[in-house]
Amino acid sequence: MSALFAATYPEKTSALVMYGAFAKRIQSTDYPWAPSREERQKWIELIESSWGGEADLDTLAPSVAGDPSFRRRFATYLRSSASPGAALALARMNTDVDIRNVLPSIHVPTLVIHRKGDRDVSVGNGRFLAQRIPGSKFVELAGDDHLPWVGDTDSILAEVEEFLTGTRPSPPSDRVLATVMFTDIVGSTKKAGQLGDKEWRRLLQQHNEMAEREILRFRGTTVKGTGDGFLATFDGPTRAILCAHEIRDRVQRLGIEVRIGLHTGECELMGNDVGGLAVNTASRVVGEAGPGEILVSNTVKDLVAGSGLTFTDRGFHNLKGLEGEWRLFAVE
Repeated sequence: MSALFAATYPEKTSALVMYGAFAKRIQSTDYPWAPSREERQKWIELIESSWGGEADLDTLAPSVAGDPSFRRRFATYLRSSASPGAALALARMNTDVDIRNVLPSIHVPTLVIHRKGDRDVSVGNGRFLAQRIPGSKFVELAGDDHLPWVGDTDSILAEVEEFLTGTRPSPPSDRVLATVMFTDIVGSTKKAGQLGDKEWRRLLQQHNEMAEREILRFRGTTVKGTGDGFLATFDGPTRAILCAHEIRDRVQRLGIEVRIGLHTGECELMGNDVGGLAVNTASRVVGEAGPGEILVSNTVKDLVAGSGLTFTDRGFHNLKGLEGEWRLFAVE
């Protein structure tokens, strides 16, 4: 229908995009890529006997055919899309589709996308369409799924976006620049022994709630607890330092002290966690901090120039597992 519309109403069509499409559904001597009439009839009989049950996805989506959850969702999708009678009528109608004579009359920008291993509509169908539509662009992608919403869907969307807008989307990055903060309760084991388990758990809960509240207030992200501290990230080093100040000052009122370390660098996003050299560096920086001290790397100090924050030079340090010497500064 889209191809017929594009050929009939070019003035109303900005572009035509065809994915996993065919010009003819039944095989003939001059069109060998389609199934035979007997093969097609078996498909119609399958629809007639089991429409709405768990579909056999070996042909339509082999990459997820073994996923029971996906099979159930797809069966629900089929039942929601058409009644058994309508599905049967559509299958019979598609069986007789033949738009080969229409293709040369399509004179709008056309993109034909086909997966090379498509088991339901073989790639020969897509190649035929592209050869017959004047000036069309043909893109052959890897994969053997026919359903466009399984497999490498990003490649399909990227091709369509580039064709329609002239710009290919940037791949989603799994690395970002962030200021990483580690906090650590000083002498937590000794403090727990002095207070006893019950009182220590109460105090630790107060500490955790306060720290998470301050991280949120300064627009940071709490990545995870470390047992007696936190790992958090911020999109700006100044807010990270101000947050560290608040946490340090507030926990002192609870009768405990923390040490805090900060470093700014590229982090690897791993679901709800973060990793990479910046995280490792910040964890080493906090290990060099004294009780009640906020220690930052030279990178953090340089990035907050002009903020009004002042620092005391703590000299050069060899940080375990990291190359070279690192100059560290204490926030005043």
